[in-house]
Amino acid sequence: MIVIAHLSDPHLDGSDEPRSRLRRITSYLKSFTRPVDVILVTGDLADHGLESEYAEVAAELSTDIPVLMLPGNHDVSTPLRAGLASYVDSPDDGHPVHQVKEAAGARFVLVDSTVPGEDHGLLSNDSLTWLDGVLREPFDGPVFVAMHHPPLELHHPVMDQWMLHDREGLETVLTGKTVTAILTGHVHNPIVTTFAGHPVLGAPGIRSTIPLPFEPPISGTGVVDPTAHPGLALHVHLPGEPLQTVYRFPL
Repeated sequence: MIVIAHLSDPHLDGSDEPRSRLRRITSYLKSFTRPVDVILVTGDLADHGLESEYAEVAAELSTDIPVLMLPGNHDVSTPLRAGLASYVDSPDDGHPVHQVKEAAGARFVLVDSTVPGEDHGLLSNDSLTWLDGVLREPFDGPVFVAMHHPPLELHHPVMDQWMLHDREGLETVLTGKTVTAILTGHVHNPIVTTFAGHPVLGAPGIRSTIPLPFEPPISGTGVVDPTAHPGLALHVHLPGEPLQTVYRFPL
């Protein structure tokens, strides 16, 4: 059995509030009687992309458990590589930060869907070629594709401006490939849907939640609700059985 703790969008910025919200999640994980096998954080690790923020990310997520990270639209490639050098071993410099990691008998294809200086996501032809090549490699075990931007519309008037653009190329690459699930973040909500015949599982936001347009309005005029409980996804894989996902919101 493989248990993946899927976190997303901590947006650490050196202040107490996001740090305490992340610690609610990490403290919860430390209380398990059986440790998870992998911790995956699907982007927006830092809020402003500063090296000091990535140093904080590294300190807060220091553990004996394998920790996998990928960038979100709030992250910046060069300081991320510098501040998280022990976590990021992408062979190239600069942008994008693509990685392939193997942990607990599973392969994690960590795709950088970010566009420098923009909030929406996009995968270039080079990125799609890289992903296609990786997914064609034989691997005896579950294969997870992880990226910050999910390949969907949230049907939210603000967030849909910042989703993954030009999804047709990604659909072509993923169709017919052996992929256990696509794991995403960005929308600060637990999401369950499908894309190109594969499950798409989005983690809740740690820093905040984004209510849908038909939900009760939050105070003020902001898009995010910073008072909602931080959450995480627990993906449980057993050979020969469908992947199971449980969402938790520790108090």
